[in-house]
Amino acid sequence: MSERRTGVLMGLAAYGLWGLFPLYFPLLEPAGGVEIVAHRIVWSLLFVALLLTVLRGWSAVRRAATDRRTLLILAGAAVLITGNWLTFVIAVNAGHVVETSLGYFINPLVSVLLGVCFLGERLRRLQWIAVGTAAVAVAILTVEYGRPPWIAILLAGTFATYGLLKKLVRVDAAPGLFLETLILVVPALVVLVVLQVRGASSLGEAGAGHVLLLMTSGIATAIPLLLFAASTRRIPLSTVGLLQYLTPLMQLAIGVFVNGEPMPPARLAGFVVVWLALAIFTVDGLRANRATRAARRDTLEPAPAGL
Repeated sequence: MSERRTGVLMGLAAYGLWGLFPLYFPLLEPAGGVEIVAHRIVWSLLFVALLLTVLRGWSAVRRAATDRRTLLILAGAAVLITGNWLTFVIAVNAGHVVETSLGYFINPLVSVLLGVCFLGERLRRLQWIAVGTAAVAVAILTVEYGRPPWIAILLAGTFATYGLLKKLVRVDAAPGLFLETLILVVPALVVLVVLQVRGASSLGEAGAGHVLLLMTSGIATAIPLLLFAASTRRIPLSTVGLLQYLTPLMQLAIGVFVNGEPMPPARLAGFVVVWLALAIFTVDGLRANRATRAARRDTLEPAPAGL
């Protein structure tokens, strides 16, 4: 199997697993959102530690841990991803899967805006049109919901900012996730102890099967991240950009067809405008990628022989 095909399959697997999360997290009830995220942190740390031992990846962890700047950035990333996880789990278990899908549809557009604001990047004309179209979509959905789509905005904002911070450090997926969860594990354990003392913990109340399901949250967190990291090393970022829409499409389908969440005409119109923005954004990205490849080929071609 070619590297490219392997990368595409890994990317599809990663985004497909993320797309199934709205079916997975309700299985962890009666645990609440805070308890689920606390367990996710603890079991992710243990699973990734085991994985690093098997893959002999502790040297990368040590290199990152001895760099103060890297640790500070990863600490910020850890706080952001915790906020993202908490928002997602609470929203999904409260029956707002459609709005969570909107967050991941607009996430690429928020990412490019952050690149402009913090990395000095300049947007091309079509990118500005895409961002403006997305802003119109958010305005339509604000009118339809009777409020701004806060869940979508929080998910897109936290995940895009998390991605921005991760671009500032060169740490692979597994060592990075280990350090992020290591930073968070003490607060997570405190939360679990407090819940247990107050009698608000689901541990011991829902049977051994429930405990095993909570333990799988570490695997469910780490496996898609590792598949994603392996995929990005094998295929162009333009291909990754196309694959990423699989997750919100699956989440939207689950929200509408499995959970029966309403999709009135005005809300559907807002989503259609979002998809139009993403289509413009994707076309621009593909054009820019082709232009870059063509320029690279021209640079590598030997100059014609002289007379």
